[in-house]
Amino acid sequence: MNIRRKLAGLSVAVLVCGAAPATADVTTAWNDITRQAVAMAVPARPGPSALLDFAAVHVAMHDAIQAYQGRFESYTVPIAGADGSPIAAAAKAARDVLIALLPGPNADSFVESQYQLFLLANTIAVDDPGIQVGQQAAAQLLAMRANDGSHPANPEPFVGGTGPGEWRSTTVPATPMVASWLGAVVPFTLRSSDQLSANQGPPQLHSGLYAKDYDEVKKFGALVNSSRTPEQTDLAHFYSDNAVLYWQRLFISLADAHLDDIGDSARMFALTNMAMADALITSWHDKVRWNFWRPLTAIREGANDGNSRTAGNPAWQSLITTPNYPDYTSGANNLSGAATTMLASFFGTDEMTFSITSVAAAAVQKTRTYDRFSDAAADVVDARILQGIHFRFADAVGRRQGTHSANWAFGHVLRPLE
Repeated sequence: MNIRRKLAGLSVAVLVCGAAPATADVTTAWNDITRQAVAMAVPARPGPSALLDFAAVHVAMHDAIQAYQGRFESYTVPIAGADGSPIAAAAKAARDVLIALLPGPNADSFVESQYQLFLLANTIAVDDPGIQVGQQAAAQLLAMRANDGSHPANPEPFVGGTGPGEWRSTTVPATPMVASWLGAVVPFTLRSSDQLSANQGPPQLHSGLYAKDYDEVKKFGALVNSSRTPEQTDLAHFYSDNAVLYWQRLFISLADAHLDDIGDSARMFALTNMAMADALITSWHDKVRWNFWRPLTAIREGANDGNSRTAGNPAWQSLITTPNYPDYTSGANNLSGAATTMLASFFGTDEMTFSITSVAAAAVQKTRTYDRFSDAAADVVDARILQGIHFRFADAVGRRQGTHSANWAFGHVLRPLE
């Protein structure tokens, strides 16, 4: 059954509190609702861990829609005998996943209110048979992901070490690593959280490669007296935005511009978010495994690393605030490698003109247009150095891990059935 957005969806409203409704398909509408709901979670989702929620929502929506279309593999058990509206099924799947996963009454009440408004805006009856399909899709996904290790109630704190090369807190006062449990979460598509773990750790402190990358981030990533050009500084600020969210905004714009079928849209969102979630898990696994210090600590301790080519500066400060988790491997580059590689696989080409938007307050240029997905990933590599928060070797390995995560997911899940 070929369900076209413009024919089956009527006008699906993106229901943003205080804003006028805008037309979108059910997947983009609930992506935006997910973004708003995640922001209301209490306690807040630490670091980039909200990506797990995005992935779960979109996988459940994909399975709900494929109960009608039967064009692609389901992530869980295929649902037989689907009746009613696939729009209702997808919305109910998203609603149930969010209600089950997000903590706090504000998030729950927001999601429920948006669900009721969504049904009303799309003239969907509360007893539409599609609602039962969506309920089943969500229940199957939640059962599969139960006890996956995410958001433990009492995680064991990880504080790193104090020796040369060892990560330690970059906050004042010192606090444990953010979301240290992420590296042990069960992946969505990979066999295990260590499947893509870096075979080799960061370079030895006495090595030439370490000195080279140390010198680069020290020169170009400093808050003051940096060698950055104004254009490089703006690139750094542009990609200081929330990485989970600027990729979601891109996915919405690509769906709106290029995808007419809700099955295709749901599959794109599910594949990209699963690949990114698994890349994130991979990165966090390696952050704990290798426990490598950030440039902020490394440069301040440069006189104590045993390398005569690394001149220390105890007063050095990164352009942006250094996140409170280890350097190796780069989470942002895991995400960019996964997102851009999956998009190139999904659309069958790396060459596509698209724009990424940033809401970072310090960024002058709020939109950047690219002609290749890989060019955006390359910019994220440079940006993390220009921000002063990563060594290039951590960025390069992170991007490769994200690429491998996307390739694995595209070849193993949600494949065409024809």
